[in-house]
Amino acid sequence: MKLVTFQDGAGADRLGALVADGSKIVDLQAAQETAQGRPDPAFASMLALIEAGDAALERARALAASAKAGRAVVARDAVRLRAPIPVPPQVRDCLCFEQHLVNAFTMARKLRAAAAPDPEAALRDIEAKGLFRIPEVWYQQPIYYKSNRFSVIGTDQDIEWPFYAEKLDFELEFGCFIKKGGKNIPKDKARDYIFGYSIFNDVSARDTQVIEMAGNLGPAKSKDFDTGNVIGPCIVTADEFDPYRQTMIARVNGVEWARGETGSMHWKFEDLIAYISRSETLHPGEFIGSGTVGGGCGLEQNRYLAPGDLIELEVTGIGVLRNRIVRS
Repeated sequence: MKLVTFQDGAGADRLGALVADGSKIVDLQAAQETAQGRPDPAFASMLALIEAGDAALERARALAASAKAGRAVVARDAVRLRAPIPVPPQVRDCLCFEQHLVNAFTMARKLRAAAAPDPEAALRDIEAKGLFRIPEVWYQQPIYYKSNRFSVIGTDQDIEWPFYAEKLDFELEFGCFIKKGGKNIPKDKARDYIFGYSIFNDVSARDTQVIEMAGNLGPAKSKDFDTGNVIGPCIVTADEFDPYRQTMIARVNGVEWARGETGSMHWKFEDLIAYISRSETLHPGEFIGSGTVGGGCGLEQNRYLAPGDLIELEVTGIGVLRNRIVRS
C-alpha cells in the first residue's frame, strides 16, 4: 500500500492511501467515518497510524480497498501532497553506496589538481599521497549524520536556494521509516522494524560544505536550511517493496543526470538499524536515509543546479519526487 499525507481544501493535513494506479486518494479518516460512523484515532496522521501498529495498518488497507466514490475519495491532482510525515521524530542520513564516495573523491582529486600550475604533476602527487580516499572507518561501520527534521518538505514544493550558497546540488537517495520502538536490535530482526520506504533528496550547498567539513565535524549549514530535506511522494509499506531490487533515476529539466541500483548498497538498512540502535532507542516514525547512490549527484559530475531547475528523483516501486529550485 502507498500512503500519503495531503492537504484538504481548508489546508488541514489528512492521511490517505493511493488507489487507481495513483490517480486517486482514499481519505482514510473520511472512509472510516462513512463506514463506521466515528473517527479512528489511528487515522489522525501518518505518525499516528505508524504508532498504532499492524492492526491499524490492516484497517487502513481494508478501507482503501472498499472505499467508493464520495467525500472519502479525491483526485490525486486536485490536492497538494505533503511530506509523508511533515515533521519526523528524527532524520538520519547515512553513507551506504561505495561508488558515490569513489566518484566524489575522484572528482575532488581532479579539482584540486586542476587548480595547481601543473595539473598532471599535482594529480600524481595527490594520488601518491593517498589524499581524498574513502576513509577506512567507512568499511568498518555505518557512517551517518542527523539532519534537520524541521526543514522537511514534500513533492511539488519549492526548494528555496540558501542565500549564502553558490553551488546547489541534489542527492538521489531513498530511505526507510521506523515501524516500532526498539533498542539493541539484532541485524536479523531489523527488517521487522521497517514500516515502509520513501524517496529522499538531501539537497546540499556544496561550496558551503567544502568550507565547514574542514572543521572535522558533520555538515551543518550546507544541509540545514529550510526546505533542504525532501521526502516523498509517499510511503510504500514494507510488505510491498523490495529495497534491494529497484532502479533509481534523477532528471533535471527532463534530462537524465543519474541512474543507479538500490542493490549496490554496501551497508543495508538492516546494518543501519542494528548499528544505530546500539544503546539507543529508535522510535516509530524516524527516518533513515540511504545516502546517495553512485553517480546520483552533481558533485560527482562537477555540474550543479540553477534557479528554476526542476528536479525529478524516481525510485521504481515508489514513484517520483518532484521539486523546483527557486531563488529569491
